Amino acid sequence: MSVRATARLRAEPDGRGGTVLPVLVSDGPLALRRTRSPRAAYARVTVVGAMSAPLNGDRLAIGADVADGARLTVDSAAATVALPGPRTGTGPSTYGLDLTAGEGAVLHWLPEQLVSAHGSDLHQTTRVRLAPTARLLLREEQILGRHGEPTGALTTRLTVHRAGRPLLDQQLAYGPGAPGGWDGPAVLGGHRAVGQLLLVDPVFEDAPLSGRLLGPTAALTPLAGPAVLVTAVAADARLLRGILDGAMRELLDGLKAEHDTG
Repeated sequence: MSVRATARLRAEPDGRGGTVLPVLVSDGPLALRRTRSPRAAYARVTVVGAMSAPLNGDRLAIGADVADGARLTVDSAAATVALPGPRTGTGPSTYGLDLTAGEGAVLHWLPEQLVSAHGSDLHQTTRVRLAPTARLLLREEQILGRHGEPTGALTTRLTVHRAGRPLLDQQLAYGPGAPGGWDGPAVLGGHRAVGQLLLVDPVFEDAPLSGRLLGPTAALTPLAGPAVLVTAVAADARLLRGILDGAMRELLDGLKAEHDTG
């Protein structure tokens, strides 16, 4: 039998410069745990996988609402592995993320990698709605196949709206059933790890960044709004994380300098 589960969380200011979590609801394989944050103003939630999921046919979702002025970091305890499971004829699994950040809110969404195991079929959607003064740091990483195996079928879509207007709408597909050329030189070029880092901050309205390469397999692209998108491919998960972590440190250090002088 397929699993259907929806976990929910809400972050609100505590009135003393911090953030509280009045809603923290786990469900099925999605266990949400309040964890210690290294930053006093931020609440932190870690997603812990309570069972193997998603399997083909599962329907999983997480909803996160960051109220005006709240600050939240969400990470995960381990990689999410999409698996074929024992059932046949169940269709693809789905994993939906619905994220909202209000005025002056800050959301850091930094999960571990998503691994597409051979034989799996996963459709992941991430929908983000931001108020005009909200800030967002979002990382996505896909690993195409476990060590020594081909990838499963994986489709991901990331949609971001800011102030009710589209900021980014991007869909990617890999593996069996994907349009031809997904593994060719114009896309992955034989790499098996692909990721992106999205940073949205009102500072970019007055101090936009220029597009540039970040090494041979990564690039920074300014978006038509106060945001930048870093995209990268690599041979494996470790190398991909190194590229994205380096870009994250550079971008956050630059933003800190802008906020300190703004």
